[in-house]
Parts: sequence; C-alpha cells; structure tokens
Amino acid sequence: MSLKCWLLVAIFAYILFVSDAAPFHRGYHRFVVREATYTRLCESKKLLTVNGMFPGPTIEAYQGDTITVDVHNRGNHNITIHWHGVKMPKNPWSDGPEYVTQCPIKPGGRFRQKVIFAKEVGTLWWHAHSDWFRATVHGPIFIYPKPGFSYPFPKPAADIPIILGQWWKEDIVRVLQQLRLTGGQPIDSDAYMINGQPGNLYPCSQNGTFKTIVKKGETYLLRIINAALNEILYFGIDSHTLITVATDAHYSKPLSSQYVVVGPGQTLDCLLHADQTTASYYMAASPYVSGRGVNFSNTTTTAILQYDAIFPTAAPKDLPLFPAYNDTLAAMNFSYSLRALKSKEHPTEVPQKIKRRIISTISINARPCTSANPNQTCQGPNGTRLAASMNNISYISPRIDILEAYFYKIPGVFWRSFPNRPPFVFNYTAEVFPLDLEVPRSGTKVKVFKYNSSIELIFQNTNIIGGIDHPMHLHGMNFFVVGWGFGSFDEENDPKNYNLDDPQERSTIIVPRGGWTAVRFVAMNPGVWFLHCHFERHLTWGMETVFIVTDGSRPWERMLPPPPDMPPC
Repeated sequence: MSLKCWLLVAIFAYILFVSDAAPFHRGYHRFVVREATYTRLCESKKLLTVNGMFPGPTIEAYQGDTITVDVHNRGNHNITIHWHGVKMPKNPWSDGPEYVTQCPIKPGGRFRQKVIFAKEVGTLWWHAHSDWFRATVHGPIFIYPKPGFSYPFPKPAADIPIILGQWWKEDIVRVLQQLRLTGGQPIDSDAYMINGQPGNLYPCSQNGTFKTIVKKGETYLLRIINAALNEILYFGIDSHTLITVATDAHYSKPLSSQYVVVGPGQTLDCLLHADQTTASYYMAASPYVSGRGVNFSNTTTTAILQYDAIFPTAAPKDLPLFPAYNDTLAAMNFSYSLRALKSKEHPTEVPQKIKRRIISTISINARPCTSANPNQTCQGPNGTRLAASMNNISYISPRIDILEAYFYKIPGVFWRSFPNRPPFVFNYTAEVFPLDLEVPRSGTKVKVFKYNSSIELIFQNTNIIGGIDHPMHLHGMNFFVVGWGFGSFDEENDPKNYNLDDPQERSTIIVPRGGWTAVRFVAMNPGVWFLHCHFERHLTWGMETVFIVTDGSRPWERMLPPPPDMPPC
C-alpha cells in the first residue's frame, strides 16, 4: 500500500475515533431567546422559546466539563437562565436566578454564562428563572461519565428524554398577572405534557402525541424531568417496571417500581427493560396533589412506547395504574425509599457531625386585604391575599441582585438575619391556628455560613391556611436527605432514626404535607445561593431565602471574580 493510501486510512480511522469519542459538541452553545408560534389543544399562541424550540435544545456534557453558553435575548421580556442542579463551583455569577445572582438580561441584551459541572452525572435541566417563563423556556442536560469511565449499570441501548410539563391556552404572562392581581390561586393549566405534547386524551392532540420506538430485549435509560410549574406528577408505563438508578444526577441503589413520583425541578434516571409482548403501550403522567381546596387539573397526559415490529401494532389501550391523586403515603413511600448507591467508585460523604442546625417552617399564609391598588382584588381565604413564607418571613425580591450587593458591599439591599428557628413554637401540623400566625412578616433576609461549615436544615411543613407538599430546591449545593416524618419535628428523638449511611443525594426534595424533612450538606461552595419552593406560585408568594457561603482562607476556596458582561441593573 502506498504512503498516500496509508495516510488516507489513518485519517479516516482518526475521524472515526474522534466521532465515537466526542459524539456531541461539548464546549459552546448559543441560546437565542425569542418568540415562536405553537399550536396545542386546537389553538395557536406565541410563546417564549430558546432557538425556536419547545422544549428547548439538549445540552450534553461529560462529568467535570465546563461549557460556555451565550444567551441572546431577542424576546420582549426580561429573561435569565438557570442550570438546575449544576453546582457551579465558585461561580454563582452564571447560576441565573433573577435578582439573586444577576439582574435580568433585557430585550436586546446578551450574557455569556460559564456552566461548570462538578461531580454530577446523569440528568439535569436548564430553565428560565424569571417570572413564569420556565413554562416554555426549558430543556434537558445529559451528563455522561468521564471518557474511560462507565455507568454502574449495563450501558443502555439509547437515552429517552421524558420532559413533563404544563400547558396553558392563556399567555403565561397573563396567568402570572392574574395571580398577582387577584391575590388568589392561579388559573389551572389546560393540559399536562410529555416532551411538549399533551397526548391523545386531550382535544386536537392525536397526531402530535410523542412516540418512541424500542427493540424487544434491549434496555433503555429514561431521563425524566419534571418541568411543570405547579404540580408533582406520577409517571409510569403500562405493563412495564421502572428501575430508578439516579436522583438529581447522583447514582442511587436500583429501585424497581410500577410508577415514579417526580416533583417540579426533580430528575430521575430510570432503566426500562423492553421485555413485554411486541405491541404499543401507554406512557402517562398525572398529578399528585395533597392540599385541600387547591385548584388543579385532574387530567392525564400520554405518550406511546411502541415495540419495533414488521407489521403495525394496534393502538395502546390501557393506562398505567397510579395511586389516588391525594395519596400522600404512596407518594412519600416512593420518594423516601430511594438511597444513594454508595460504592467504592461512588462514595457517599454524609456529614456525621454538624456545626449548625436550622429549623425552618414552610407555610402558606394570608395577608389582610389592604391593597391601595384599585386593580387588585382579594380572592384568598376570607377576603385575604395569599402569601408564603419560611420561618414566617415572606421574601421580597430586591431591585439589585444580592450577589453583586454582597460582592461590592452595597448596603441596604439585604439583611443577614434569617432566623435559625421559627419565631413561634406551636403544633405545626394542627388543623386550627390563631389568626396572628397566618400573617407573615416581609423582608429580604439571608443566612450566612462560614466556608466548610456542616449544616443540618429541617424543613418543617405547616398546615397554616392549608397544608400541601413543597418541593424545596437549593442552588449551588446538593444535600443528603437524612430523615423525614409526619407531625412536628422532635429535636431530641427524631435524629436517632436518621440514615447517615446511604441517604439519597439531591438538590430538590418533596417535603410531605403535615410533616418534615431533614437534610445535611457542607457549605463548600463560596457564593450566593437561592433556596426556594419549586412551585412557581409559592415562589411568587415568597417561600424562599438566600444562603451566602463566605470565601475560604486558601485561593482555591474563593469565589471567582465577576464576568465583564454581567447584565446591568
């Protein structure tokens, strides 16, 4: 063979190697936020998208990668983008929550965000973090093991994204405006969705139903994301078992179940064995709602799992079986049965001792009807306006972001006085409360932690106004879910039953109605990090606070400097 032929063979072999080793573009992405027209449920409307796509584009990365995303705002509204569950070590500047780590990107503006992955591996997602635009501005993040490393389970034949969401016929801007004007509950969504499609149980949705084809005998990895604004959802596939192997991009012990429960913000990686008779099967999702008097759409979204066959298969007939929509015990039994994988290759480093314990109530509240705005009404309970709080403080968003105020030492933007304990000790899960417990205080109060502090945080749910589950999400740090229970947290006895061996590791946890959840984490990520309920209505009402982690003493323990193109306030 001539030298020229050898060179051609070598070049071809190199191209094949590179194509196999790097099957996706890792380093750079361009997000153009703009309006696009979509038709669902017999009606068309304009909605905000990234690159005209709904759901938005998939970001793929390897564990430990750093990527750059240029976000261009060509829409008509302010926008920010958050990388949900990505720890962003030392780089809160690109985390994204509006008026927490940045001011919004104004129409016509641009912001280059550096997305730094750490130990995460599995499925996460990105979404808008301003107003309610994450209803349509969202997309998946697939994080693969580092090159040369493998999954702790057999490599699947393919990945199948399952993005759960909600659809309103009404413009989402007007949905939020209605919530703020009335002081009551939001307008119900008109449909739930799987991968941007309502499914064939809804009007005008037969042709658009999402369908995926599988080959009998193969195993697939379902990457499940709950992008819904206000609902915890059941998900399952008729006649099939789901095996959960990761939670919020951290490996877990395999857990087999006929359905899974996913709160807004949460992700699950589930193995699916295509081991049934060659046919078509329904995939479905429907709501789990525990709150009494809470408005919601009790409907079901569907998609189709179709086995590859020579001849067409009949349409699916049976839906997967789910518990009752308000079966708290069933939902919590799944959520809290998950455990960390804990192996030599994937250790679990749970803080065994803590420096500080914080107990925070999470409550729905009500304010007296005293609005001076003639356009506002009071459609909350007994003519009030609904609110929400943590430790009886309803958060007020400042007009300059807290991160820049902290970094540049700008006074009067926030106060370092978020309390370690509730202001009142009472039976948090009782059915009747004194009226003075219903009204929260307001403020922009944060909690400051020294670098490397071991923290225990107790989320204590209350039944003030009306109890309901709360999916609580922490930016910048994951936590270990060491305990949970119903009733009021017993500081003397409940810690005796903690799981400090292999608790699940998450960034979002569902706190049960009428109960509590205990989590532990080490404050090792210097910066400003948002903590909030991932129900959008509760976030709008004030169920959030901010954690600030100070710099450590060594250079590598310090927050990175701000980028040159931070959006102006």
